[in-house]
Amino acid sequence: MTVPLLAGAAFFSAAALRICDAMLPRLASDFSVTPGTAGQVIIWFAVAYGLVQLLFGPMGDRYGKARLVRLALAGCAGASLASALAPDFQVLVWTRVAWGIAAAGVIPLAMAWIGDTVPYDQRQVTLARLLTGTISGMMAGQLAGGFFAESAVGWRAAFLSLSVGYSVVALLLVAQARQVHASIAAPVAAASRVPMSQQLLYVLRLPWARVVLLAVLAEGFFLLGPLSYLPTYLHVRHELPLSTASALAALNAVGGLVYAFTARHIVARFGEWRMVLAGGWLMGIGFLAWWISTVPLLSGLIALVVGFGTFLYHNTLQTHATQMVPAARGTSVAVFASFLFTGQALGVTAAGYVVDRFGFTPVLLSAAVALPFVGRSFARGLQRRSAGD
Repeated sequence: MTVPLLAGAAFFSAAALRICDAMLPRLASDFSVTPGTAGQVIIWFAVAYGLVQLLFGPMGDRYGKARLVRLALAGCAGASLASALAPDFQVLVWTRVAWGIAAAGVIPLAMAWIGDTVPYDQRQVTLARLLTGTISGMMAGQLAGGFFAESAVGWRAAFLSLSVGYSVVALLLVAQARQVHASIAAPVAAASRVPMSQQLLYVLRLPWARVVLLAVLAEGFFLLGPLSYLPTYLHVRHELPLSTASALAALNAVGGLVYAFTARHIVARFGEWRMVLAGGWLMGIGFLAWWISTVPLLSGLIALVVGFGTFLYHNTLQTHATQMVPAARGTSVAVFASFLFTGQALGVTAAGYVVDRFGFTPVLLSAAVALPFVGRSFARGLQRRSAGD
């Protein structure tokens, strides 16, 4: 399984994470619910995604990460098709749950496969290549969400398009697997002898693993939760069309791509703790700037800076996630992803509650205060860990 194909799988999986952000006003209108209620299509996707990681990770260690990635993509194709055909809002929520379950086996197991095959000193750069697929998918998902939300064909066509994309990548992976089956199908032998429950408990018992997991839980809550409402905020605050609001928000992903293409130089020049510290400050200042700014187009530049800061922080986190327990890497990365998307689900839930009752200001300001603190805390943890080595 090559990194470009994994990046393609990550593209469509990440698009599914962001495709509904700009659709919330359209879904609220189509199904006669509030935007906060419409956010359930994001919340329950993230809940399912996060919880099922705890199953996919140990299964990947036991049965082979590549095999499960292919099966997960096929499941995503079916679930996205079912979402496109949903007759009412409750059915749509349930099909998004199924979609989240299937998507749980794509990006984390791709990361774990890279951890198995790439030395640590090259891993952050290789993960940045995978990140190009993830970030591009996030950007495409936001852009497509805004486009389809305002088009005649609507959100159903968006989900149908993703179903086609999943199917194509799955077929390419199957074809490639037949050519190089032996090199991609072997699970980690040591992990296959350990019961799944013990693998999970072992990861959670490690002090450094708990630090990494709490850091990514905070990222999910304070960053991904509020970001889910960014297109809606720009739409309401600046009276922008949803397509324009989602395009500006999607520049967050462009900032991530800037990081991905410069990662080799950034890692070598600044080191991990400085990257994390800078990332926290850039994210926090960005949320404050969104709250203060009265210039609509400036929101796009802010999104780009926030995206760059996000991946200074996040790519360092996920690199450490691949090294927490090398003998059970699939489990480690799956627990990491579970914490990230549990944080996102809690963050979207909290942000939706606050937006419906108090508006956007408390959501933006809480992120502006919390994210620099989270970045500083993890940077100090990295410094202490380096000093103890």
